[in-house]
Amino acid sequence: MTEERHDWARSMDGLLEQAWKRLGRGVADRRAAARHPTLATVDADGWPQARTVVLRGADRAASQLTVYTDRKAGKVAELLHTPRAAVHVWDQTAHLQIRAVAEAVIHTGDAVERIWSGLSTHAQRCYGFQPASGLAIADALDYEVWPQPEDFAVIELNVTHLEVLHLGHRHRRAGFDRSQDWAGQWLVP
Repeated sequence: MTEERHDWARSMDGLLEQAWKRLGRGVADRRAAARHPTLATVDADGWPQARTVVLRGADRAASQLTVYTDRKAGKVAELLHTPRAAVHVWDQTAHLQIRAVAEAVIHTGDAVERIWSGLSTHAQRCYGFQPASGLAIADALDYEVWPQPEDFAVIELNVTHLEVLHLGHRHRRAGFDRSQDWAGQWLVP
């Protein structure tokens, strides 16, 4: 039954198309699986760090994903130190795992002012905790929310490699590389 519903999984082009379709849906639909992917980075000591983020942009033509964050969040420091990241999505409905490897660029200040201005007051309150996000506090609510435009950052993830795994009656997995103009290669699941 899964095989019939997911005919797109039979070809590499279908897998790649479906991956970008699901990523795009994550930007547009709050209930979509790709709305809250896992972003993985490496800290200054070389340890992996993973957290859930909100996907704000998915541009297939530019091979780019976008995430918003607080400039003082640990992930920003990690990406400034090692500008490489991985993004993981599990879409239960499609039985599809998407893994993207990307080079990260952090945008702040004037470069993101237009985006900041377009956010609702509620959304702006997600960027600007005092003390800074991730610091130790004595009590669970011992912080203030003080949204400031200078605390807002946009993480641009320039995808270099995409791997797509469909778990159907017969599993299918393919890898796609930007340096190969996104030509696919079948992989053992």
